[in-house]
Amino acid sequence: MTWTSIFIAGLITYFTRMGMVTLINKDIFNENFRKILNYVPSVVFPSIIFPGVLLDDYGSLVTISDPKIYGALTAIVVGYFSRNVILTISTGLASYWILIFAQLKIAMI
Repeated sequence: MTWTSIFIAGLITYFTRMGMVTLINKDIFNENFRKILNYVPSVVFPSIIFPGVLLDDYGSLVTISDPKIYGALTAIVVGYFSRNVILTISTGLASYWILIFAQLKIAMI
């Protein structure tokens, strides 16, 4: 019963979203509206990323010594200069992991 409910909910979600994409007439949008829609992913992305970086598990702001902040700053700098998504993600994650392991090593000493 649970898997059936999940499958039905997935189908409903898929068809409601695909219906808007496939059934809408693209000619009704003017050029200015299409330009504005091009910025939507750029606006939504920070609203997803920044709470994960700046908030801890309890919803309060993290301190400046949190490795997430330095990993995000590294990713921002690399992304700005390289314009490469894979390189940006990998360097951000690598710097975050290196800082975490360095903190663990210091804490063990």
